[in-house]
Amino acid sequence: MEEEQIRKWRLILGGEQNDGTGFKLGKTDLQMDGALSALYDSDRRGGLGPSSPNVSRWLGDIRTFFPNTVVQVMQQDALQRLNLTQMLFEKEMLEQVEADVHLVATLMTLSRVIPDKTKDTARKVVRKVVDQLLARLSQPMQQAVSGSINRSLRNTRPRHNEINWHVTILKNLKHYQPDYKTIIPETRIGYGRKRTSLKDVVLCIDQSGSMGTSVVYSGIFGSVMASIPAVNTKMIVFDTKVADLTEELTDPVELLFGVQLGGGTDINAALTYCQQIITRPLDTVMVLITDLFEGGNELQMRKKATELAAAGVQVVVLLALNDEGAPSYDHDNAQFFTNLGIPVFACTPDLFPDLMTAALSKQDLNAWAAKEDIVLKK
Repeated sequence: MEEEQIRKWRLILGGEQNDGTGFKLGKTDLQMDGALSALYDSDRRGGLGPSSPNVSRWLGDIRTFFPNTVVQVMQQDALQRLNLTQMLFEKEMLEQVEADVHLVATLMTLSRVIPDKTKDTARKVVRKVVDQLLARLSQPMQQAVSGSINRSLRNTRPRHNEINWHVTILKNLKHYQPDYKTIIPETRIGYGRKRTSLKDVVLCIDQSGSMGTSVVYSGIFGSVMASIPAVNTKMIVFDTKVADLTEELTDPVELLFGVQLGGGTDINAALTYCQQIITRPLDTVMVLITDLFEGGNELQMRKKATELAAAGVQVVVLLALNDEGAPSYDHDNAQFFTNLGIPVFACTPDLFPDLMTAALSKQDLNAWAAKEDIVLKK
């Protein structure tokens, strides 16, 4: 055990003048040490530049020596420390990268300048991550949203596709037939018609560079909600201009490539547009995802927020929708929204379905946040 601890310290310290362990690494450990040194030793930064043929080999090495979670951290560090953004322009390197939500955000940032020969590979990388996120998040989101908006619409004459089978089975357990090992559904309970939109949801998302992963998750959730007939979902993204990507919600990959991360922020313009497309304020949930740093007219932004809240729109401000916590944000604007009764906090993707359940059923979101140990921002 002591030898293993010394080995780990040797790998952490990096050898040479930093090393006081005197530990001799084996062949595999030396290769691992080389992969770490190429990234983290300042005197070797020049050896792993974007034009170096070693980059492709390095990407393969770190996947051999480290688990996926560590690989993703090292890739992100490589992009930041060694300015390896250029490596994403090479098809061969893209094919080797361990894809995650951060890489998708980077590809979104570069979507306008990625060479044509690489775009198909970039789309495959994005689709791989999107499919993984959909597999993890789609069912909880569908169950949460459908349940929250249909729970009060039970009737005893539902059509087949409107039957709430869980409640119907419980209701008819007394009619169980042992000989046939089934029940007779004498009373059928359903949610009512689902073809008509019962609630409107507006996702209004800041696409400045710091919001990259939040935009990815928002696109995933927006696509899932758009597939639910009882919810009319719109997706708006903004920087200094506003873009309505609602028509792209059927394909989250194309939607994400339609986002241009970076640039300034005009929250007032975004709220102005959202105010125009909201036709049923009392039946609308608007999720504003932004760090609240306003680059436009702050006075008008606050006026629009006040008008939306006064009209009865259920507004929620998310400073982030990711697993990384709240970023830097404008505290004065956060306090202003809080004073309007609009909750301001950061939310993880796993909690977002529950948040939408609470919002769509008009629960007290401050109480919901407290129950989930979420710190409200001011």
